[in-house]
Amino acid sequence: MEYFAHIDEQNGDRRQSIKDHLEGTAELARHFADSFGSGDWGYCCGMLHDIGKYSGAFQDRLFGISDCKVDHSTAGAQLCNEQGGALNHLRFCIAGHHAGLPDYGGTSDLGNSSSLNGRLKKKIENYQAYKTEIVIPEIYTIPFDPKKSTDVGFSLSVFIRMLFSCLVDADYLDTEQFMKGGKTYRIQGETIDVLHDKLQRYVSDWLSTTETETINGHRTEILKNCLQQGRRPRGLFRLTVPTGGGKTIASLAFALRHAAINKMDRVIYVIPYTSIIEQNAKVFREILGAENVLENHYNVDYEGNEELRAMHLAAENWDKPVVVTTNVQFFESLFSNKPSKCRKLHNIANSVIIFDEAQMLPNDYLKPCIGIMSELVRNYRSSIVLCTATQPSLKNLFPKDMEIAELCPRVNEQFDFFKRTIYQNIGTIQEETLIERIGKEEQALCIVNTRKRAQSLYKQLKTEKGVYHLSTSMYPKHRHRVLEKIREELKAKNRCIVISTSLVEAGVDLDFKAVYRQIAGTDSIIQAAGRCNREGKHKLEESIVSIFQFDETERIPGQSQQICITKSMINEGLDISKLENIEEYFKRLYNLKGDNLDKKNIMSRFQKIPYFEFATVGKQFRLIEEETKAVFIPDDEEAREILQVLKNQGYTKGTMRKAGQYCVQVYNKVFENLYGAGIIRPITSELEDLYVLTDEERYSEAVGLNLEDVLGIGIFA
Repeated sequence: MEYFAHIDEQNGDRRQSIKDHLEGTAELARHFADSFGSGDWGYCCGMLHDIGKYSGAFQDRLFGISDCKVDHSTAGAQLCNEQGGALNHLRFCIAGHHAGLPDYGGTSDLGNSSSLNGRLKKKIENYQAYKTEIVIPEIYTIPFDPKKSTDVGFSLSVFIRMLFSCLVDADYLDTEQFMKGGKTYRIQGETIDVLHDKLQRYVSDWLSTTETETINGHRTEILKNCLQQGRRPRGLFRLTVPTGGGKTIASLAFALRHAAINKMDRVIYVIPYTSIIEQNAKVFREILGAENVLENHYNVDYEGNEELRAMHLAAENWDKPVVVTTNVQFFESLFSNKPSKCRKLHNIANSVIIFDEAQMLPNDYLKPCIGIMSELVRNYRSSIVLCTATQPSLKNLFPKDMEIAELCPRVNEQFDFFKRTIYQNIGTIQEETLIERIGKEEQALCIVNTRKRAQSLYKQLKTEKGVYHLSTSMYPKHRHRVLEKIREELKAKNRCIVISTSLVEAGVDLDFKAVYRQIAGTDSIIQAAGRCNREGKHKLEESIVSIFQFDETERIPGQSQQICITKSMINEGLDISKLENIEEYFKRLYNLKGDNLDKKNIMSRFQKIPYFEFATVGKQFRLIEEETKAVFIPDDEEAREILQVLKNQGYTKGTMRKAGQYCVQVYNKVFENLYGAGIIRPITSELEDLYVLTDEERYSEAVGLNLEDVLGIGIFA
């Protein structure tokens, strides 16, 4: 009897045997796992994952003789359990290769439980016919050196995740190859060596400069040092570069040189804000070619464009030489249990990973994030670069024997040279006093902590010429439009006063003569200061960053400790812009947070072998936890067309991405007030989290969504 894994839906005569599918998947999984030295594990996992398809019941369902569902994933897990030894580690992967990595569960779990322990007790169809075609492959390597691990349980859980990634990606790709007759449209891009040569040509003029004490001279010094340091072996690095120091190109230069020298597969940029991603990805595409750079975040729509089909496919598993993504996408994928999110993970191995704006690593999950970063360096042949002007104090969170090498030469001297501003604390003031001071400025940026406060200040200033408002109460396309107008005004040297929330602090290229910043975390204040005298066109003594606070108390979720520490440091007379005081700020913050650096106790869920909790952690690990609802603003003709498509055709990924450019996110309490007042209503019954604004007067070009009279609480940036 022949046993088949797949039948071509278009041509029933085209059939793939189970043996062919297992061997094809196994070879791919071996190749993927070779990137971290575990090809034998990947091969074995691939050969056993679908042996449950050798049951008569599965064959009947495949050929339409029966419509009963057949569990074919549990068989391989049960076989591995029977064999024991190294194969025990494959049980999670094989059991979860469709539904997701399960929790191990408890001894009381029965066969109807979704836990691994339950699945091992489940009664399934007879699959013993596999023995006629398949031999269980031998595993002869160890996953990692336990003597070098500070947490063996966590290290083993990461190894299982990586194997799972190899398996599910290989399974997807082999199945896709068969179903599409080999026409998959996947284009992997050029090699790292080719990209390194392109980078070398791009920076050749800079490298030839002989200047030493000019801006270009200092940028070249940093660039040259990054290229030189790129020859170092894999490891953990940091690039501490002041605003204006050419961080983006310097980090790319290090990454490509380092990847080329160490025979690494790709460069991955992990960035907190989509605005910085879009900006950096544009630079990378100009240097390296668009076909080599994958921009992977919720604002990118590759799916709706036939010409970008290869990019859409690459987004599934990050199979491009340069990937630019978000903190959320990166870390939530690494702690997910879902096949669709995990299939990219093996392509993180043997990569150079740049964490841009490293101070934005999530505090509430800092320990598990550092844990996974340490594993990537230690066991998965990756290098990590922590890249920022405000370097967090992370040394004590990494393993004691893991050194962090600095890539920026003469760091203190660079910061002294690029110093563009003077900080002054103007203390506690009234809104009226702040408005009076700002009103005397010609070009100034004022950043406050809440959307409500930004709207209030703007409304008191809007009668004056050249005053603008920016906050997330404006939908993204609206913000981009206003930002372009602001840039035009600044370039023309016209009067330009901007009242904003923190959204302009990083990745937004603006240059003001003066900046006012409501007290916040030290890193936020320094990022805000990067918008003052950015191009160095004004005298240092005239470029003032004024730090202030209001006399009334405001609740800023997740920021109270940061604000308290900054206040105490300023009261102690410390210059918060100095490198040693930035480090002191983060030391105090991490010490104060203590156990809250792992507030969901993620690490503890992988300590006891084999009682791992993959499914539980997959649900709990959420970097953005405050639930929001999207309010769609039908503000122009394009928006109204999108609204009609949503009403008539419902949800598609492409349409929802387009709709996102016209959405304002509001927290649940705000949503309840808006909904209760009849200001918003659902677009359709199917789109539960997307509502449309029905009162057009509630949205204005000046401030966006006006929430003032329907809300008694702060609205946060």
